[in-house]
Amino acid sequence: MDLVRNKKATFHHEILEEFEAGIELLGHEVKSIRNKMGSLEGSRVTVRGGEGFLMGATVQPYQPNNITNDYDPNRNRRLLLDKKTLAGLSKAEDTKGLTIVPISWYNKGKNIKLRIAIARGKKQFDKRETIKKRDTERDLRREFKR
Repeated sequence: MDLVRNKKATFHHEILEEFEAGIELLGHEVKSIRNKMGSLEGSRVTVRGGEGFLMGATVQPYQPNNITNDYDPNRNRRLLLDKKTLAGLSKAEDTKGLTIVPISWYNKGKNIKLRIAIARGKKQFDKRETIKKRDTERDLRREFKR
């Protein structure tokens, strides 16, 4: 079950390969994500110095009155990945036309994991095709309901 989902990622990108990553979070960030108070809209994953980072994701404070003044909800968060996966992501990031996008945060046991994917940006006509397909499926579901 997804706690927080990046709905725009699958609309703007064609997903080529998915990975599971652990993520370094503070205690109150974990509570916020479990309460669905986070956002992956506009975020991305980068690989620097042999480590992966989630950039641009927002995690609102769980209890805003109990948070220190220097807390940044948009801070970069380190991903916990093995070396083989990091090498593959780094190679994909260097390839022209490919990017690494976060798809969702989800629970796996007591841990929170991040689903990331290597993706290629869609062209405008691909997006129109996706919208058309979604609309026809919605119309079919309405007809079968009646």
